[in-house]
This record gives sequence, C-alpha cells and structure tokens, in this order.
Amino acid sequence: MDRGLVVGAAVLREGRLLACRRTWPAEAAGRWELPGGKVEPGESPDQALVREIAEELGVAVEVTGWLDGAAPIRERLELRVATCTVAVWTPYPTEHDRLRWLSAAQLDDVDWLEPDRPFLAALRGMLT
Repeated sequence: MDRGLVVGAAVLREGRLLACRRTWPAEAAGRWELPGGKVEPGESPDQALVREIAEELGVAVEVTGWLDGAAPIRERLELRVATCTVAVWTPYPTEHDRLRWLSAAQLDDVDWLEPDRPFLAALRGMLT
C-alpha cells in the first residue's frame, strides 16, 4: 500500500518559525501546524509546497531543504517537512485564523498537531 504524501513548510525568518492555527476540520480547529498540503499527481514535493503555501497564505516560498524523516498523518498519508524562506512577506491566510512567528523558546507555547511534533526538535536547533 503506497502512502500519499503531505508536505509541510517550516518557514524560517530572523530566527523564528511560522506557526498557523487551523480553523477546520473540527478535530484540528484551534491547533497549530506547519502550513502545507497534499502532493498532487504529477507534482514534485517542492512544487506542491510552493503551490500549497501560495494557496494558503498568498506568498511565494523558496524551498531550501528537507528535514529527515516522515510522520504518519492517517493510515494512508505521511508528512514530510521542508525548510523555506519568503522574500516578501505580506500573508493573507485563507485556511488559518492566526499566524505566529515563534522563537525556539516559544515552540512549546502552542498546541501542535501530532504529525508536526516529530520535526520540532530539528527546527528548534535551526532557530538558536
């Protein structure tokens, strides 16, 4: 059984990580995530991430690398996370009701969705 791939963006800026608060589905509403989404047929993970962030936040990201590992989301989906930068930042979130730039010390201040949690240690190291 092949797993579908979901890509998440660890958008880094000035020693901080972008966190986005979900509004749906109900079981995820109010919890925080790295923005992103599913890789569509014919897309590379990089292409999917650029498309998803443009759709969700209205900004263009540049993928700078991929973190090691993957985390299960559901039975047939797994999450991989890429580090990204944004040249110009004027977001307008369409799927989130809050955005926060978190320092390494603030990463535990929000209630992350489970699939994002395995990547926080590596990201914390990039923020210090």
